Amino acid sequence: MRFFNFVSIKLTICLIAGIILGFYFEVALYISFFALLALLPCLYLFQKKQSRDGFPFFELITVLTTILLGVFIVSLSKSKKLSHHYSNKEINGVKQWELKILEVLKPNQYAQRYVAKVISVENEKSTGKIVISLPADSTLNKLKVDDEFILFSNAETIRPPLNPYQFNYRDYLKKQGIYHQIRTGFNAVQLKENSAKTIFGLTSNFREHIISKLKNENFGEDELAVIQALLLGKRDDISESTYNNYKDAGAVHILAVSGLHVGILLLLFQFLLSPLERLPKGKSIKLILIVFLLWTYAFIAGLSPSIVRAVTMFSFLAYAMYLNRPTNSFNIIALSMFFILLIKPLFLFQVGFQMSYAAVFAIIWIYPKLQRFWFPENIVIRKIWQLLAVSIAAQLGVLPVSLFYFHQFPALFFISNLLIIPFLGLILGMGILVIFLSIFDNLPNFMVVMYNAIIKIMNSTIDWVAKQEGFIIKDIPFDVVQMVLGYLIIATLVVFLSKPKLKNIIALLAGIITLQGWSIWNQIQGQKKEALVLLHKSKNTLLLHQKATSLKLYASDSNNIGSMVNDYKISERIQSISYHKFKNNFNISGKKLYVMDSLGIYPQVKNQDYVLLTQSPKINLERVIDSLNPKMVIADGSNYRSYVSRWKQTCIKKEIPFHSTGEKGYYSFNLNED
Repeated sequence: MRFFNFVSIKLTICLIAGIILGFYFEVALYISFFALLALLPCLYLFQKKQSRDGFPFFELITVLTTILLGVFIVSLSKSKKLSHHYSNKEINGVKQWELKILEVLKPNQYAQRYVAKVISVENEKSTGKIVISLPADSTLNKLKVDDEFILFSNAETIRPPLNPYQFNYRDYLKKQGIYHQIRTGFNAVQLKENSAKTIFGLTSNFREHIISKLKNENFGEDELAVIQALLLGKRDDISESTYNNYKDAGAVHILAVSGLHVGILLLLFQFLLSPLERLPKGKSIKLILIVFLLWTYAFIAGLSPSIVRAVTMFSFLAYAMYLNRPTNSFNIIALSMFFILLIKPLFLFQVGFQMSYAAVFAIIWIYPKLQRFWFPENIVIRKIWQLLAVSIAAQLGVLPVSLFYFHQFPALFFISNLLIIPFLGLILGMGILVIFLSIFDNLPNFMVVMYNAIIKIMNSTIDWVAKQEGFIIKDIPFDVVQMVLGYLIIATLVVFLSKPKLKNIIALLAGIITLQGWSIWNQIQGQKKEALVLLHKSKNTLLLHQKATSLKLYASDSNNIGSMVNDYKISERIQSISYHKFKNNFNISGKKLYVMDSLGIYPQVKNQDYVLLTQSPKINLERVIDSLNPKMVIADGSNYRSYVSRWKQTCIKKEIPFHSTGEKGYYSFNLNED
């Protein structure tokens, strides 16, 4: 692992450490700024006076400076504590907002969502980003990137998840520097004329123009949706079944314009432009043209964060290939990461960024070792082995982070990659030609039929692989500690196989033992656990009773459960689930819970610990409280909001704790309380 000796890699690691510290510890902007200013003269001084054999003051100051730089840039990117950020102004109640669309998000069946830049609040200049949610209505024109508009509405904070282990949308937006959203109707939006144009608006409009041209051609619906995703990075029209097929086949990365596509295009351009090397300064001309073509493709694909990130990374890699020094690849990739994080430090927390760099580093490091491990003489076998080696290296690179985020492993990933990746260069090259000809209304029908057939064959291949369900390992519990240990084991395994020395096998065994020890510790802790959790679900009542690794699910409607129970099962490492019909009386660990449903029947036993109100019972809550003397009243998502509001006021009056799952989220009963 000698690449850790490169200065670029060390500085990048320090920058990452600073970004993480600044993000999670909320360091004040002025502290990191003045600390940086104070260290710069020290950096210059020790650089001049540092001796070869003395204490490494210069190196330590460099490390500290880079860490503080990471703290500073991430604090600046979050910008919440800047005086002109909109969140530092009075935003409670209906305000006049002047906004500019930055990004069009994927719509759902209820709403069309956008990321907007705040220009002003109540005519006072402001900064920051905010999410705009408008009702989904196909009869109305959708907003576009660069649209500027004024609306009168109130901003609300992003709500945390209402159920345990659900996707945390608030945390996801926070890692993009977004803290509020506005939900309003189209009638509240007043579009401004002649809004200022940016390059992102131009690329977005150009991409939509290309899509409109493609829609006029005779492509199939599913095929066109995949073409849009494959070539232009727009996945809005892909059906759920098609997307799930690609995910289960381990080929979902094909549907996102990212490092794979740009890497293939880089190799394609390298091959097509290789004759230029015969000219004087031909290699330099070739490098400039390749970088230009890569960024042209990024423009066509809409300059989304993922494509900008990928093109930046592979522009640096093109330079490394130009230098033709293998060890420079680590240096150049680290420099590209340093450069990207310097401009966009919050990219560090995006899954795509993490997986892209993990895959590239793994390919650069592991692929050559696999080639030295076996080099077949037969050219056909050699090409197949090279493709498999790249897939294995990339999969090893992303495996721990993929298990952490997605909790599944497609064991047939190498089959889908072996069947699709060799032809992906042809598919991308032909697709770019299709786009070019369609722009000028000169796309011949035979090419439409041919390209449509190619995409259809690819979809059918992916569908076949995805249907081999026995090879898809799902619901794998994997936490952040296991992810870190997973990378440690992969790294030590590769080092040991490269140099089978005693110290290397000791490091590998230590990693494996630590991972096993952590898993055993989790199992021991799980065996001791007992929990009773009321989930929030609209029009349903869901109660989970966990005892060790078994789970009892009580539901009033077993057909309206969703994914929340499965999320709980994975995170708590549940091994068995039993389903039960809901009942009115529960006595768990000495705690008495009475469920009062729409019938409003009173229990025979008084002095309940908890009363759960479900299905909007028509009751006099004061009388219920006086009769049952509960310690707490709970209302779940099956009740009318007006009823919940009335019950809340009654509990305040009676000085009884009240918990609404629609407002506060799930409720976990304290079974250890006396």
